Amino acid sequence: MDRIFVWLMRLILSLAVIGALFFAFSWYVLSRSLPDYTKTVQFEQLIAPVEIVRDTANVPHIFGKNDHDTLFALGYAHAQDRLWQMTMLRRTAQGRLSELFGEATLPIDMTVRRLAIYSAARQSLSALRPDTLAKLDAYALGVNARLLEINNGALGRGAPEFFLFSNAISPWTAADSLAIIKLMGIQLSSHLQQEVLRARASLILDDDRIKDLLPDMPGNNQAEIIDFTRLFPEIPPNRATAEAPRSALSPFKSIALSGASNAWAALPGRSATRGTLLANDPHLELTAPSIWYLARLELSTGGVIGGTIPGLPLVLVGRSAKLGWGLTSSNLDDTDIYIEKLNPLESSEYQTPEGYKPFIKKQSIVRIKDKSPVTLEMFWTDNGPVLPGSHANLGAVTPAGHVTSVAWTLLSSQDTSVEAGFDLMAAQSVQEGLQASRSFVAPSQILTLADSKQIAMRTIGALPKRDPRHQSKGRLPSAGWLAQNRWQGVLDPSVNPVFLNPASGILGHTNNKYTDRSFPEHISYDWGDSQRVQRMTRLLQTREAHTRDSFIEAQLDSVSPAARTILPLIGAELWFQSEAVAEDSTAGRRQTALDLLANWNGEMNEHLPEPLIYAAWLRALQKRLIVDELGPLHEAFTHVEPLFIERVFRDVSGASIWCDVVQSRRMESCSEMSRLALDDALAELVETYGSEITALRWGEAHQATHDHPVLGDIPILRWFVNIRQSTSGGDHTLQRGKTIGTGPNPYLNAHAGAYRGVYDFADPDSSVFIISTGQSGHPLSRHYDNLSKLWRRGEYVPMTLDETLARAGATGLTTLTPVLDQTDR
Repeated sequence: MDRIFVWLMRLILSLAVIGALFFAFSWYVLSRSLPDYTKTVQFEQLIAPVEIVRDTANVPHIFGKNDHDTLFALGYAHAQDRLWQMTMLRRTAQGRLSELFGEATLPIDMTVRRLAIYSAARQSLSALRPDTLAKLDAYALGVNARLLEINNGALGRGAPEFFLFSNAISPWTAADSLAIIKLMGIQLSSHLQQEVLRARASLILDDDRIKDLLPDMPGNNQAEIIDFTRLFPEIPPNRATAEAPRSALSPFKSIALSGASNAWAALPGRSATRGTLLANDPHLELTAPSIWYLARLELSTGGVIGGTIPGLPLVLVGRSAKLGWGLTSSNLDDTDIYIEKLNPLESSEYQTPEGYKPFIKKQSIVRIKDKSPVTLEMFWTDNGPVLPGSHANLGAVTPAGHVTSVAWTLLSSQDTSVEAGFDLMAAQSVQEGLQASRSFVAPSQILTLADSKQIAMRTIGALPKRDPRHQSKGRLPSAGWLAQNRWQGVLDPSVNPVFLNPASGILGHTNNKYTDRSFPEHISYDWGDSQRVQRMTRLLQTREAHTRDSFIEAQLDSVSPAARTILPLIGAELWFQSEAVAEDSTAGRRQTALDLLANWNGEMNEHLPEPLIYAAWLRALQKRLIVDELGPLHEAFTHVEPLFIERVFRDVSGASIWCDVVQSRRMESCSEMSRLALDDALAELVETYGSEITALRWGEAHQATHDHPVLGDIPILRWFVNIRQSTSGGDHTLQRGKTIGTGPNPYLNAHAGAYRGVYDFADPDSSVFIISTGQSGHPLSRHYDNLSKLWRRGEYVPMTLDETLARAGATGLTTLTPVLDQTDR
């Protein structure tokens, strides 16, 4: 027995030693790719020495003597910290994910290649000025300098993720940066999905019920509801096609998780310090690392600081010494779906206003890991590329003998958006910023500007020129062979709405409707917000003088105006039906929940039970209202639409009919539906979180999902690379925390302000910013998640252009020098 024990101990010790050695070896290999921030290195592509000063938050302050060297250093810094992220963005834009991930990502690659965004990016290089091309090339040289350094120094392939994939890393090019802009446009847009959803709903519902479920924003530019069955009567209702499962790697987001944002600005007359103020928090899907990367650049026109996206040599949101700029999604309708009729005698032709015409055909070879390559047949019409029926369920709205194509400003091969970005960084005033933005093409945004005296908002991006006789006004797929449905180019940038120095002294945008212009200059019929704007207006207009801190307070506000409006409607009768019941019974839990909600102010605070009860109740209620009318289509409505619930319970235009269950003989009331939905919600919560209603916590369900798109699903590794945090906010709060809406926990916070910035031009160096994770994309780096803790608590880091302050707090200094100092030539 003693002998067995001795050998068992030897075996355990041996395994422990082997495990320790393996861990030490893995740590050594993986840590080789951690960048050294304190060093001097030579590169022949430089003109003069350039310094990268890292502050305590690992924000690089780049001091170059010319723009070429500064942008070279930005490319180098991006590649130091986010090389894996950059290469993944490029692979996605090129349609080359399957080379790494096999057949799982093949549908993504095929759709991206059909859209040909990388080809359009390459062609757009010819539309750029020589100075713009030189800047893109300088940035690419910096990225490639880091790649060369990694290869020559055996620096762990540059990032731990590369050890899982043997594929070589191609040199960076100017076209790669342009392609990333287009890729971000895909992630921000939802008009294609909205057209499909509206068309599918139109096949089932009449006009009044469409207005309930997909309501227009209040105002004068509401469009006639077009009956899709009148356009294409041969499509049967409730037809669905096999849609490709949504992947974390896919740039094609659901309607609910496409772009959003907040921005507001104040004139000196509304500022306590008599300087302008600007706040901006763009909302994007949360990832680890964040899509944002903070940086300061010293350019020939002065210093700029703010949020960059790795792969792009632009400060997209931020400020200079004289000008601040922010971005929000404009909701401009930049996309139209066309139903193309095939020639019944020759399927390689489609109908046009002039008769049948052959498709433009191209082939592309898609390489797949561990599989034979696939040759992809791609087709283009005059309107745009042909997409498969599996994409966004296009097949559900495509008649037999037809295919669908898409027109999209994002597909422009003469895209000068990056040029607008460089010009904006150089602008010294609001007027110069407005002028710089005119060359922006896609994705359309609202640009908010502030200098020391003025503020402005402008819709930037190309607006399609549509015929006033367009059959669906761009709201539904339309016949591609009719001339009145086809685009006639784009409108002149002067048509885009501009708001300058309003009399109220305040400008703000929460993706809300901001114009009542009529079609075809209407901008959009589908807007992104009807709720946050109410809270923004209250917070900004009821206070006479604002400060940086009051703007921060508004950014972090977690009160839901939707909850304050809807709860009195859906609970009106239930609150007065109390009776003596056991606390652990269904009725008892319902009464406890109603008592909690009766005293709740609508604040979606992570420490409270009420927000979770409210969110679950509304989800269950909307499902009960629509499931019998829509059938399988109800699954497409993943998020609660407050205007729909309000219309139903106020019985606007007979909307209370939704409360009746179609399949039952009797007429159900809205009060009954509300009670049943609350019971459904509480049963779900009890099963998931326990029977004590008062012990529920919103933050336990509403965790921010800063997940690694690749390693985040791998057992064990997920505990190291995913960042999960309890968070406040919700779908309709200024502190946006959009729930994921699907899966075992639909309340996860999946879409939020991953960048927050507040700029005070009375004291510019008191400006602040933050991102949602950390600067580094390396899981072993202390800068991988250090800023996420501040982000969660609503804290910020200084946003200074003061070189002395940056150097005083430096934690690293990288000096890049030319092999031969060309300044002496």
